[in-house]
Formats: sequence, structure tokens, C-alpha cells
Amino acid sequence: MTALDDAATPTDAADQTAAAAAAPVTVDLAADFRDSGVAEVLEELDRELIGLAPVKKRIRETAALLLVDRARARLGLHTDTPTLHMSFTGNPGVGKTTVALKMAGLLHRLGYVRKGHVVSVTRDDLVGQYIGHTAPKTKEVLKKAMGGVLFIDEAYYLYKPDNERDYGQEAIEILLQVMENNRDDLVVILAGYADRMEDFYRSNPGFRSRIAHHIDFPDYSDDELVRISEGMLSSQGYSFSPAARAAMEEYVGLRRNQPHFANARSVRNALDRARLRQANRLFEGNAGPLDAAALSTIEESDLRPSRVFQGGLSTDRKQEG
Repeated sequence: MTALDDAATPTDAADQTAAAAAAPVTVDLAADFRDSGVAEVLEELDRELIGLAPVKKRIRETAALLLVDRARARLGLHTDTPTLHMSFTGNPGVGKTTVALKMAGLLHRLGYVRKGHVVSVTRDDLVGQYIGHTAPKTKEVLKKAMGGVLFIDEAYYLYKPDNERDYGQEAIEILLQVMENNRDDLVVILAGYADRMEDFYRSNPGFRSRIAHHIDFPDYSDDELVRISEGMLSSQGYSFSPAARAAMEEYVGLRRNQPHFANARSVRNALDRARLRQANRLFEGNAGPLDAAALSTIEESDLRPSRVFQGGLSTDRKQEG
């Protein structure tokens, strides 16, 4: 040991002692929760999303885990960078994209991502159509997503084992590498139907090993969908008449058992068509001045012409009418 080493050792020991003395002895998790702004994100989630109780419970559990992890670091306890990559499974229209946005905000407030933005993509944004095209496309998307959340919808389309000339595997390999090496600066959320995502993970075990949080989104109940429809109308300055609300209840019950049902997305499509019919009804039948109530009320007659009430949708039609 040199004289320089001998001189440095006491100083290093003193620094460590000073650091230990400066570390807090206890933490107040309730205060951390208030100060972090996480409560605000969770309140927004409850306010903006109807139902989804198990999803909200998992998000609260994740927030608690991260708060405790941060508190452990402040006390000098051992911590590792948590694996925050996630899998969202469920049918269309159940709020997966909205929850991804809220999750990004939560992670940003807790300091686990720098920006808190979400980059939402599908296979076409990542996979090229010719040799040498996929790598730059995938890397460009990852560059945009760094510091936030990359949301890959219908992620199972990345993998097409029956097509030898498909370049999805190249995108998968790049994604896996970045998910492992940059997990302190990027959270990846894979989303899609539960059964197809299970097949995807079975075929690509590298993804399963890198994803710690699997959240399943249940379908909305009929009552929740009617309440969602009222919220959608309210946000646009409209409301149902009593008869129209009853018709909407009937619509939801019928639509659920017909092709291409997509939960809140189907409700939104139905309301778009109802507003169109209302506008035509008011325009063509106008016999005089209209007040705000007339311009803002969806009547039963604006819903009943839907094909859903006329025997349903054909299997090859996606327009709900």
C-alpha cells in the first residue's frame, strides 16, 4: 500500500461515516405519497375511467411497491432498478391505452422515467418490408420513446413464424436488447387479446422473462357501458332524454352479443351515429328557432334506426350503424 493509499483510507472512511449519519432513520410513506403526486394520478384514474376495479387495484399496488422501493433507497437499504415492463391483456375498448398514459404519469412523478410521455405503435411502425429497413425503423421508435413508455398494441403481430421472409423477429431482438439494457430509462407495455398474447409469450420467452407486471382488463358490464356513454355525451355537451337512455341500455345488451363488439369503442361509434341522426333530424324537421336543450339532447329516435335493433350486424360488417 502506498503512502497515497494510506492517506486516502481515513478520508474515505470519514466520508462513509458522514453519509451514514446524514441518511434518515425513518421515512413517512404517507407523506411521500402525498408529496409525490401519485394520489392525483390515481384520483384521475378513478374519475376518468368507470369500472376496471382489478386494473386500478394493480396500479395502486405497483405505486405502493415503487414508493417503498424509493423509501428503501433513502434509508440506504439495498435496491435494484425495478423491472417495470408490463403486459396489458383484454378485449378492444377496455381502456388499455388510457391506463398506459396514466401509468406513464405515475412513473414520471416517482422519478422512474424522465419525461412521462407515451409513444403508441403497432407492428407497421416497427417492422420494415425489405432487408435493412426494420432496424432503423425500430431504433427510431425506441429513440422517441426513451425517457417514457413505449406502448405496442397487438404485439403478437410482431411474430409471424409462417412467413420466412418476415422481418418481425429482427424488431423483436432489438426490443429485447433495449428492454434489458435500458430498463432505467424506458418502460415497454405490450398489449393485446389475452389468448393471443399467451401464444406470443410462449413463442418468445425472452419477452416473458423481461415483463414483471401482467394486468388483465375485464370487459365492462352493461351498466358501466351506459354510464360511459353518458360521460362521453357529457364531455361533448350532450345528454340523453329518459327514453333515449332506456334505448341505450337496450342497445348495449344487444350489441354485446353481436360481431365486432369493442366495449367503449362500440359505444363511442353508436353515439357518433346518434349525433349524426340528431343533426339531420333537427335540420330537416326544423319548424322554427331551436333552444340549447333541443340542440343538446339525444332522443330515442336518434338511436333506434341502428341495425343493432333491426336484427344485428352481419359478420363481415364493422360499421355499427
